[in-house]
Amino acid sequence: MTLLSFVAALVGFVILAPLVGCFIAGVDRILSARLQGRVGPPLLQPYYDVRKLLAKDNAEVNSFQGFYVALSLVLAILSGVFFFAGGNLLLVVFIITLSALFFIVAAYSTRSPYAEIGAEREIVQVMSYEPMVILMTVAFVMVTGSFNVSSVFELARPLIADMPLIFIGLVFILTIKLRKSPFDLSYSHHAHQELVKGISTEMSGKTLAMVEVMHWYETVLFLGWVALFIVWGSWVAALAAVGAVIVVYLLEIFIDNNFARVKWQHMLKWSWIVTFVCVLLNIFLFLWLRQPIV
Repeated sequence: MTLLSFVAALVGFVILAPLVGCFIAGVDRILSARLQGRVGPPLLQPYYDVRKLLAKDNAEVNSFQGFYVALSLVLAILSGVFFFAGGNLLLVVFIITLSALFFIVAAYSTRSPYAEIGAEREIVQVMSYEPMVILMTVAFVMVTGSFNVSSVFELARPLIADMPLIFIGLVFILTIKLRKSPFDLSYSHHAHQELVKGISTEMSGKTLAMVEVMHWYETVLFLGWVALFIVWGSWVAALAAVGAVIVVYLLEIFIDNNFARVKWQHMLKWSWIVTFVCVLLNIFLFLWLRQPIV
C-alpha cells in the first residue's frame, strides 16, 4: 500500500461509500417491502431519515455517548480505507472490531437497561462472527502468502477456487454483520421487530444519524469482503465481483424476510459450528490438494 493509493482510497471511500451504502439501504427497504406485500418507501428514504435526524436536537444522557459513536464511525471509515487501498487485511479486521467495541461502550455509557441489554446482545454477536473473520484472514495468508488485500490481483484464479467453504462461512456470518434476521439480536433496521430499539435505544438526533451512516460504510466494507473472494488478475474480475456481491446481498434480503429471530444461544452455536467446520475442512483440503498461488 503506497501513500498515493491510501489517499485515493481515503477520498474515494469517504465520499462514495455512503452514497453506495444509502442506495443499497434504499433498495433493501423496497425489496423487503415487496416480499412482505407492501409498496415500500422511496429509494432515497434512508437519506431522508438521516437528514431529518441531523436537523433534530440531541437528547443524550451524557456527552460521552456521542463521542464513542463518533469514534466508532471514524474507525469504520478507517477500516474501509485500509481495505480498499489494498492494505493489511488483519489490520482491517482489528479496526472494524474496535469500531464495534466503541459502539458497545456508547450503549453502556447511557446506563439504560434497554440499551445495556442491546449492548450485551451486541457482544454475543461479536463473539459469534469474530472467529470466522479471524480464521478467514489466516486462510487468506495461506493462499496468497501475504496479508495485503492487493495481493489478490496477482492470483491466477479467484480466492473462492481455493477457499469455497470459507466463502460459505463468510456469507453465513455476514447475516450477523449486516444485522439481518434471524441474527439481528442487538439492533434491527425493521420497526416491527421490537418496541425498544436495542443498543440504539438512547440514541437520537445527530448521534443516531452517525449510527445510520456508519451502517452504510460497514455495508460497503462487508460487501467488499465478498468481492475479495472473486477478484483476481484479470479485467473480467470486476464484473464477476459485482455480480457476486449482488447475488449475495439479494440472498441476505431473502433470508432476512423469511426467517424469524432466533435466541442468542442458537446464533452462537451455529456460527461457531459453521465457522470451524468450514474453515478446518477448507484448510485441510487446501493443504492436501493444492499449493499456495504466488
